Amino acid sequence: MTWKSHDEILTYEEIALFARYAVQAGISKIRLTGGEPLIRRDVVGLVGDLCAIPDVKDISLTTNGLLLADYVDDLVKAGLRRINISIDSLKPDVYRRITRGGDLERVLDGLEAVLKAPLHPVKVNVVVLRGINDDLEDFIELAYNRPVHVRFIEYMPFNEEIGQDYFVSCSEMRRRIEGLGEFEEILSPPGAGPARYLKLKGALGTLGFISPMSGHFCSRCNRLRLTADGKLRTCLFSDEEVDVRGVLRRGAGEGEVVKLIGETLAKKPRDRFSARRKFQRRMFQIGG
Repeated sequence: MTWKSHDEILTYEEIALFARYAVQAGISKIRLTGGEPLIRRDVVGLVGDLCAIPDVKDISLTTNGLLLADYVDDLVKAGLRRINISIDSLKPDVYRRITRGGDLERVLDGLEAVLKAPLHPVKVNVVVLRGINDDLEDFIELAYNRPVHVRFIEYMPFNEEIGQDYFVSCSEMRRRIEGLGEFEEILSPPGAGPARYLKLKGALGTLGFISPMSGHFCSRCNRLRLTADGKLRTCLFSDEEVDVRGVLRRGAGEGEVVKLIGETLAKKPRDRFSARRKFQRRMFQIGG
């Protein structure tokens, strides 16, 4: 990894200022992602600042869950409404391998703390990798016993020469899962985004499928991503960026930034096939 200095990273004040301008441009939902948002000092204060912005309808957070048990109560008090937890395996040894040393027990403690909090819905994100974590029965059991929305996500190989063998399509996942019990397709929970959901008869939770590769949903995508170093991106598959940090630090006002957001949205690729793809950044640098 190439480490960045503090001067290269947006301050909380800059993030909140841009968020206020984005709301004026029509944005109504904000998600904090990463990397890992909970490792940044005083992140609860940022959540509170974002929740205080008028006309923000939803504030959510995606986390790996390792620090979650320590933060849940404070995040709820600050105004957080929803949480996604990334858990790519429920087998401790496989989890350690995927996360390069992560402690699954701490993550599950965080999940239990969230389930006791007034946060809904609670989602668990699983990026499925063939031959590594593609035995999905543990997650089916989790969704059966606990009121969580498990979402299986197709792996997105950001280098076309590396990782293709890991890919498992959502259609294959569904075929395998539907052979294990009696499922029904159901309406998506609030804030579900692009996922399609199944429910096992008698289950407390649901199983969702997100297919950015085999069944891309570009025509329905209305998301913008602001990176930690202040670059605005319209598509995970495109390296085109707009320098928001520079615009904010030279003192641009609301009108200029709102106009910039509109111009950036107008350049959103028609689909991932037409995006400019050099993959200069990794997923952890731009947010999922």
